[in-house]
Amino acid sequence: MTAAGSYAMNDAKDLYAAMYRAMIEKDSRTLTEILDDSFVLVHMTGMKQSKAEFIRAVSGGVLNYFSEHTESITAEVHDDTAQLTGKSRVDAAVFGGGQHTWPLRLDIALVRRNGEWKITRAEASTY
Repeated sequence: MTAAGSYAMNDAKDLYAAMYRAMIEKDSRTLTEILDDSFVLVHMTGMKQSKAEFIRAVSGGVLNYFSEHTESITAEVHDDTAQLTGKSRVDAAVFGGGQHTWPLRLDIALVRRNGEWKITRAEASTY
């Protein structure tokens, strides 16, 4: 896996895809690389998870992702910050619930530090 800094923001699809691929593969190393230490995930319920909590939940089978099909991605870059919105059909089973395909929207905030883009926040909702 290539470090997050090698992802040009003009190809935001690669970073978005890398995140989902890591979630599906339970690849905590890649998640550690692409998520900033300040990362927070805000679930549809409003529950918040830190980077460490999120990675543990993915690795430990609390959050199970099976597949993702991207429908659209938009990104806006402003110097060393960026906003990305991705809409995907995500097949998942989370928090002990059954497996379902969700129309999942992720609003993602990114920051560039030392030339590397990192995800600082992701807010999940449906569309």
